[in-house]
This record gives sequence, structure tokens and C-alpha cells, in this order.
Amino acid sequence: LVDKSAQLLQENQKDLAAARSAGLTGAFVERLTLTEDLIKSMAQGLEEVALLPDPVGEIARIERRPNGLMVGRMRIPLGVIGFIYESRPNVTVDAAGLCLKSGNAVILKGGSEAINSNMALVGILVEAIKEAGLPGHAVQLIPSTERHAVNLLLELDQYVDLIIPRGGEGLIRFVAENSRIPVLKHYKGVCHIYVDESADLSTAEEICFNAKVQRPGVCNAMETLLVHEKVAPRFLPSMLGRFKEAGVEIRGCTKTLQIFQGISAAQESDWSEEYLDLILSVKVVSSMDEAIEHIEVYGSNHTEAIITENYGRAHEFLTRVDSSVVLVNASTRFNDGNQLGLG
Repeated sequence: LVDKSAQLLQENQKDLAAARSAGLTGAFVERLTLTEDLIKSMAQGLEEVALLPDPVGEIARIERRPNGLMVGRMRIPLGVIGFIYESRPNVTVDAAGLCLKSGNAVILKGGSEAINSNMALVGILVEAIKEAGLPGHAVQLIPSTERHAVNLLLELDQYVDLIIPRGGEGLIRFVAENSRIPVLKHYKGVCHIYVDESADLSTAEEICFNAKVQRPGVCNAMETLLVHEKVAPRFLPSMLGRFKEAGVEIRGCTKTLQIFQGISAAQESDWSEEYLDLILSVKVVSSMDEAIEHIEVYGSNHTEAIITENYGRAHEFLTRVDSSVVLVNASTRFNDGNQLGLG
């Protein structure tokens, strides 16, 4: 990948030019863009996956039954994975690497906007796979840009063992509703950070800024900031000012509007919105209970974080919040396979 970065960037430019001509949003173009640094990161990600323990054949939880049988769980490949995703070319590499590491073949169907980038990436991957002595067909890309190709893939239950959709809520719901194959899914990433009354506010500011601004177009970016009313008057002026300087549009509750001027009023729909852009909803809450209730009502069970110096409240937040990853004093951006050591 690194050696052929010039070729990849050239093909990616074709996709970027088409996206801009089509009037696609800045956030969309950002997700579509490849850079030399991103290509290096993709290559590093593959190397990290390669160094992970081989999961295939691992046996766990062995126990002897009263009838004398030894029973255990063995991890085995699923078979053929259908991976359907949108405009992120780096997902092509991530999906191929993880499927190969786990002993699975993969059929990739990326978004039509990234067709040139994806074809170039898969060509390089297949070449490397063959050089390693593996079947080149272990990684395949559906080269069609037609939406109908997705429908056809979803009907191949005789050949494909699992479908994994990755992208916006609309795509994932379409796949879930139309697939004859089992689907592994989550619909969207409405991620929250709750700044507790005992939070170190300078730490909270750095974590929140990273969670929103570093890469706003990804599913583990913060979409809603919840702040305890006891620290809101001290925390929000500096925090929201910094966000505004970074180009973030703020949509606040009534109490937030009283503390910080020049921002929009949040609507009911904002609390459940996955913006995937430099937009943030902000709510002042009276307690951690109210923060957790808000997350339960409007969240998507993806990633939530609490910023606090109180061990008891941190532990309570961890045990009460029902999401795939719950963090203490860390950015939601850490919900990433490589960062968690899972590949």
C-alpha cells in the first residue's frame, strides 16, 4: 500500500473530483479522502492485525460434564462475509485484513462514490494475497456502482454466511430489512460525553474537543455533550467558545442558551441525530441520573463517556449505561478496534 500510494492517490482524486461535481457535503468528501498519512495508517493497521494472536482454533471454557464428556468452545471461521459500506476507502483495507486474519473470505461492496479508490486498493490486496500463497479470490470487490448489486448480494444465502453493513442508518436499515442472510449491525453512533460535577474541567475540555473535532464524520465522534448544572457556568463558556473557533455549530438547550450567546436552540430531533459533521447538541442536566436517562432515551448504544474525579459515580455510570463501549475520562474516539487491541 505504501509503495503504491501514488497510484492510490491518483485514483482517489478521480473519486474526489466526481464527489465535488455532484455537490456532496464537506463531511462526505472528508470521509472519501485518502492521504499519504492515511495510507500509512491503513498499512500500520494491517501490520497490527497480523501481529494479533490467531483466533482460529482457540478453545475456551473447557469443562467436564457429569456424563464424562469434555465440552469446550472452539473459535472457527464463519465462511464468506459480505461487507457492504459507504464512502470510506480505508474500510476496504480494514475489512479485508480482519476477515483474512479470522480465516474468512470477504466480498466487498463499497459505495459507488469510492469505486476507483476501492478497485485500486483491492487490486493491491489481491496481488499481496497471491504472493503470500493464499487464494486471490479470498478478497473480492463487486465492481458495480449500481444499488441493485446490493440487492443481489443480499439474496446469496447459499454462498454468503454473514452480512456486515457499515455506514449510515439508512443503508443499515435497508440491508437489515432486505437480507436473506444473517446481519451483524448497529444503526448509528449517537455518542455522548457527560461532564460530571466533579470533573477536572481542563481535562474535560481536551477530551470533548478531541471527541468532536478530530474526525467529526465518523461513528465514534461525540454528537451530544451533557454537562452538570453545577459546572456548566464555568465550563461551557470556554468549551463552546473553543468549539465555535473550530467551526462547530452549537445547538443548545434553554439553559445552554442562557450561558452562551450566539448559538442555535436545539430541537427535539437534534438529541437523536447522528450529525457526522461539525455540529454538536449541548444539554445542561441537573444530575447524573438525568444524563443517563437522556442517553437511554436518545442514544444508539454505541459509545458513551463520563468525565469525573469521583470513583463511585464513574463505576455507577459504567454499570448503568447500556452501550457497546463506556469510557471514564477518555474520548469516545477510543472505541476503535486497533485502539482496543482487537484489530
